Amino acid sequence: MAKSKNRNIRRGSGKRKRRPKVRFSIWGLILLVAMTFFACFVIYMIKANLNSDFLDDEFGSITVEDNVTPDADTDTEDTSEAEAEADEEATTVPKAEITNPVPQSEAAEAGYFDNCCLITDSTLLDMASFTNFTDVLGSEALNALNCNTTKIVTNYGTVTAFQTIQIKKPQNLYIMLGSDIGTDPVDEMIESYSKLVDNLHSARPDMNIYVMQLPPVKAEGEDNSKNELINEYNSKLLAMADKYQVYCIDTNTALKNQEGSLGPEFIDEETKKFNETAYSTITGYILTHTA
Repeated sequence: MAKSKNRNIRRGSGKRKRRPKVRFSIWGLILLVAMTFFACFVIYMIKANLNSDFLDDEFGSITVEDNVTPDADTDTEDTSEAEAEADEEATTVPKAEITNPVPQSEAAEAGYFDNCCLITDSTLLDMASFTNFTDVLGSEALNALNCNTTKIVTNYGTVTAFQTIQIKKPQNLYIMLGSDIGTDPVDEMIESYSKLVDNLHSARPDMNIYVMQLPPVKAEGEDNSKNELINEYNSKLLAMADKYQVYCIDTNTALKNQEGSLGPEFIDEETKKFNETAYSTITGYILTHTA
């Protein structure tokens, strides 16, 4: 019998050999990223130092202009057009010259008063009762000295004369103030009056303002000193109107007699106030003395 071959038979244990586990290390990853970043940074800085235009090549050049000068031709052209328009306006709409006291003119129609307003103290407070000049603002308490502060009762509430005109916006404004003549100093009256006129003219330069000179009073026997004071006051009213370029009408002369005082035909003997004849004379003078 042939000898059987010796066979080495190895029996496995049935268990597979396990490979060693690969453990993940977060610190190792951080170290790897840090080293990579450092290496890139070193390479980047070396290139930047070797090439002076490196940053411009990478990001492009940036130009910052501190001052921007407008196009000279355009600016000159715009200025020339503006000046031309201003010259054209000045040519087509010349500024009217004011002559005071307002000279006699062709009589305006009665409807003229529809666009007029009167600010007055006790002097012409009854104007609306005797004439068709019906838009009258005033009170017994109002006068030249307190005209900027005294409030009057109107359809818009109890307000000052200035505030009322700001609301009403009349085309023509007439002002008669001076009932405090002989009581308050003339210069202080004019100063306060001037302030009102200046404020009104500044607020509404398109409005025609007529300062009415104070009418004379009836002489007391031989004493006509109050009318002399009124004449002084009216002279300063005229100067005020010239200064602020508003109109002034001589309603004093319209009611003055040869003796320089108020004629008896203009006085109501019972009330000692102006009568219908006086108011008719004043409105007639207004209609024939418009700018």
